[in-house]
Amino acid sequence: MITLTGFGKDYGDFTAVQELDLHIEAGETFGFIGPNGAGKSTTIRFLATLLRATRGRGEVAGCDVMADPVGVRQAVGYMPDNFGVYDGMRVWEFLDFFAVAYRIGRKDRKQIIDNVLELLDLTHKRDDFVNGLSRGMKQRLCLAKTLVHDPPVLILDEPASGLDPRARVEVKELLKELRRMGKTILISSHILTELADCCTSIGIIERGQLLMSGPIETVYRQIRRNRHVEIQFVAGEEAGMSILRSSPSLRSIEQGPTYIVAELETDDEGLATLMETMIAEGVRLRSFNDRAPTLEDVFMTVTKGLVT
Repeated sequence: MITLTGFGKDYGDFTAVQELDLHIEAGETFGFIGPNGAGKSTTIRFLATLLRATRGRGEVAGCDVMADPVGVRQAVGYMPDNFGVYDGMRVWEFLDFFAVAYRIGRKDRKQIIDNVLELLDLTHKRDDFVNGLSRGMKQRLCLAKTLVHDPPVLILDEPASGLDPRARVEVKELLKELRRMGKTILISSHILTELADCCTSIGIIERGQLLMSGPIETVYRQIRRNRHVEIQFVAGEEAGMSILRSSPSLRSIEQGPTYIVAELETDDEGLATLMETMIAEGVRLRSFNDRAPTLEDVFMTVTKGLVT
């Protein structure tokens, strides 16, 4: 659905994005991760037909980004990181303006606008002036604007930037709903917690280089081959620690305030056997939790050595 081949962008002597290859399948929610200045927005603006590549090519929904920009714009709903709203317009008028721009007929526009307002939970704001909306409501309205022509692809640049915690949760729930509707979503962010539970795949970019990409579980396994198990004891801690230390799969033990974290080179079967052994030896466990890596773990591991 989205493909980049050898994409690069230079601004004079400065290379914003190097040779970038990327493929996003239909129906994926792809998290484009990187700090400010890494090249995320440059890549996104190219895919949205807002700038030309220095080298390479891109394709969105079967349309070449540079050869068929009109086709790409019909297929894409683009939400920039800094968006403008028009003072003096009501919410429905703002959406109607963009519906006209997408050449949606008058007889269809009202129903489309009503549907989009309902999806984004903005129906009660239909007749409010845009400039009187809160930051969160404006963010919702900008997302609604990207949906009026029902595009199969959504490209969202920092959609939760500047929002309070409640509004961020609401945006994540909207993204999940859009994925259920079959949309292909490319979402960029430098705030990793925004993407952890709403993406099916991720790509990590730093200094214009795509360092890693793929399904999120595959990426997790690549950066952390060993298992990290958090264990809390009710009773029998000494026996439990002895069992752990005698395990050939043990690589390290980290002592926490009320728990220990054991790094083990093993699989699901090995973890199950270890827990069964502890219980059989009379160790009473409060928890035995296989701790998954976070996106922060992934990012720090992949970019290690690049930051000076």
